[in-house]
Amino acid sequence: MLRWLPVVLALAVAGCRGSEPSHLAIGAHAPEFSLPGIDGKSHALRDYADSRALAIVFTGNSCPVSQQYEARIRKLHEDYRDKGVSVVAINPNAPAAMQLADLGYSDVGETLDDMKARAADRQLPYPYLSDGQDQAVAKKFGVVSVPHVFVFDQARTLRYEGLIDDGKQGGSADARNAIDALLAGKAVATERTRVEGCPVKALPAAAAAQAAADGNAAVTVEMAGADELKKLRQNGTGKFLLINFWATWCAPCASEFPDLEATWQMYRPRGLEFVAVSVNDPEEKPGVLEFLKTHKATHRNLLFATADVYGLQAAFDPKMPAPVPFTILLAPNGDVVYQELGELTVRKLRRAILANLPDDPKFPGHRAYWSTEGEP
Repeated sequence: MLRWLPVVLALAVAGCRGSEPSHLAIGAHAPEFSLPGIDGKSHALRDYADSRALAIVFTGNSCPVSQQYEARIRKLHEDYRDKGVSVVAINPNAPAAMQLADLGYSDVGETLDDMKARAADRQLPYPYLSDGQDQAVAKKFGVVSVPHVFVFDQARTLRYEGLIDDGKQGGSADARNAIDALLAGKAVATERTRVEGCPVKALPAAAAAQAAADGNAAVTVEMAGADELKKLRQNGTGKFLLINFWATWCAPCASEFPDLEATWQMYRPRGLEFVAVSVNDPEEKPGVLEFLKTHKATHRNLLFATADVYGLQAAFDPKMPAPVPFTILLAPNGDVVYQELGELTVRKLRRAILANLPDDPKFPGHRAYWSTEGEP
C-alpha cells in the first residue's frame, strides 16, 4: 500500500520551491515530440493520434516518489488501454547531470539502458521514453519535478495536469477522474493540481565541484591483524557496513572495484559505510595504496598485517571462503544481510542495500518497494 505524502526531495539543488512554475496551460495543444523508447523505437505524438485520450507522465528511475508510482502508472495503462486511452511515460532527467549521490534511492541511473533495466525488473508495459539528451520536451511542458501527468483529449488539448493521485489509499484519483470525464464527454472538474516530488535533474550539472572535493580527500591504508578483523566482523559502526576482500593480483577484484566505489558514493549519504580489505602481502603495501589512490578510495582501507591469509580470514569469520573477491553486507547488529563470492553482481547488491537501509521519513514504504523486487 502506497503511503507517500507529497514532499519535495532535496536530492540535488535547492530552489524548486517558491512561485508556482509555469506549466503547459490548460487548453494548450500537446507539444510535438519524437523520443527514443525502451523498446528500441522512436515514439512521436502522431503515433497516438487514434487514442481517445492521451496521458503523458513525466517520471524517472532515481526518484523514490516515482518508484512508488510505477504500479499506479501501470494500473492506469492496464485499466484504460482497452478504452482507447494511451499512457506514455517520459524520463526528463539528464543522465550527464546525475551525480552518484543523486542515486541514493535507486539501483540504476537515468540512461536509456538504465530505463530498460528498470522496466524489465518491474514489468512496466507502457512506453517509457528518454528526454534526457536535451530535455527539450520537458521544457515545452514546463516540467520541473516528477512524477507529473498531463491528460489530453482526442483533439490533443490539455484538460488536466498535476498529480496522478494524492498517494493515499481511498484518496483522490485526479488523473483517472479527468480521463473518465473525457471518455464520458464531460468537462473535467479539477483541471490542475500542485505537483511536489523530485526535482528534474537538469543540465548543466554541478558535478565538477563534487568530483574535485572527493579527489582532494586522503587515501590511506591501515594494517589489520586478527584483532582488527574480529572487530570488523562485529560491525561496531552502528550502520550498515559493506566489506570487500580483494587483492591487486586478482583480475575480478580490479574489474568490480569501480562499481563498489560507485555503490558507496550512492548510499553513503544515507549512512552506508564501506571498508575494503586487501589480502595482499604486507610488503605489497605500496602497490595496494597506488591502486586505491587511482580509484580515489577515500573510505576505510585495510591490508592484512601478515602473510597468513587463511588465518586472518578465519579471524574475520571461520566460515569465510578463501578465494577473493568476496563481498559481504552487515547489518548494524552484525547479521549478514548479503554476501557474494566471486565477481560482484552489482545491481543485486544495490537492491539488497536498498531493501535494508532504514526508511527515510519523507518516503515511507520505500524500503518495502525494494523488498518486493519485480512484483507487479
